[in-house]
Amino acid sequence: MQYILTSWGINCSMVHMFGVNNYQFSASPYPGQNSLQRVVIFGDMGKDEVDGSNEYNNFQRGSLNATREPIRDLKNIDIVFHIGDICYANGYISQWDQFTAQVEPIASTVPYMIASGNHECDWPGTGSFYGNMDSGGRNVACWRRLCFMSLLRTEPNSGTGISFQTCFAFHSPICLCFYMKKYSTDYGMFHFCIADTEHDWREGTEQYKFIEHCLALVDRQKQPWLIFLAHRVLGYSSGISYAVEGSFEEPMGRESLQKLWQKYKVDIAVYGHVHNYERTCPIYQNICTNEEKHYYKGTLNGTIHVVAGGAGASLSPFTTLQTKWSFFRDYDYGFIKLTAFDHSNLLFEYKKSRDGKVYDSFRISRDYRDILACTVDSCPSMTLAS
Repeated sequence: MQYILTSWGINCSMVHMFGVNNYQFSASPYPGQNSLQRVVIFGDMGKDEVDGSNEYNNFQRGSLNATREPIRDLKNIDIVFHIGDICYANGYISQWDQFTAQVEPIASTVPYMIASGNHECDWPGTGSFYGNMDSGGRNVACWRRLCFMSLLRTEPNSGTGISFQTCFAFHSPICLCFYMKKYSTDYGMFHFCIADTEHDWREGTEQYKFIEHCLALVDRQKQPWLIFLAHRVLGYSSGISYAVEGSFEEPMGRESLQKLWQKYKVDIAVYGHVHNYERTCPIYQNICTNEEKHYYKGTLNGTIHVVAGGAGASLSPFTTLQTKWSFFRDYDYGFIKLTAFDHSNLLFEYKKSRDGKVYDSFRISRDYRDILACTVDSCPSMTLAS
């Protein structure tokens, strides 16, 4: 049985008590609030048994460390994003119970936000863009639980996100995928646009309009850190499957979206789906706009694309091909952490789940005028006549 509590008058950033077991959480900072804000992002985690047993799906052995490390460091985490391939239940309801028990120490303390992946949605006849059988056909129970955890403390700021009513109205896998699970949410100085890669995102679609609206909506003076999240790699990846296709991305992935990322100056785009870690240079149209690797000062001129799909499921190999835009690759389990110190300084860290140590990082330091500055293709054309 589940209960939903609706509360008014919660003060931003204050600690609040709830539940019957003395749970507590800190309310989210208001949009634009200047305070220390720390975000953890990963994808493709799944679940595992501490005693080594497994009744179904035994390819997520890395997931225990993926939860242990954030639990150990929970006092230094404010919000978590799990961007698709949540628990790989593939139709087995007991797997949902196992997963929610595994993440409960995190999700009962900080907002645990989710995105839709192929193992949540894809099934023939459900409205999925791909129509394969990755979800197992029955993922209603997990989304009920996960929607509850995600929206308990952090309400998306637009009416296009997942609602309690929509979540609890699901009675079949068909309903599950007919409703696109895209949304935006604010957390202090961050603005997040979360896409649903299991539905069409190309120009002219409902989701494309949503993505542009989400990116255009943010006031960068109040929320300078603009982050795009999605499950499948809509940007860049050196994963071997994408390299074999010759695209280094989801087919049709970035073709329509690059101009939006550039126009609205998205800082970082993060994906799962490929089970490893990779970071690109600031990039636009396959070209690095900045060759610096660890400290960016002023305008980026492009978007940094990150694959963070190594949270627990069996790892995915890289191609042996070397690309100029790929700055860092790691065939291991881990997650990323973003720390906003203020409106001008952001720290990005990639940590391995097994020890919590930082293996890749960079900083961004800039002012509001740097965000307003021209980037490639973002300024009106000038001629001698004008």
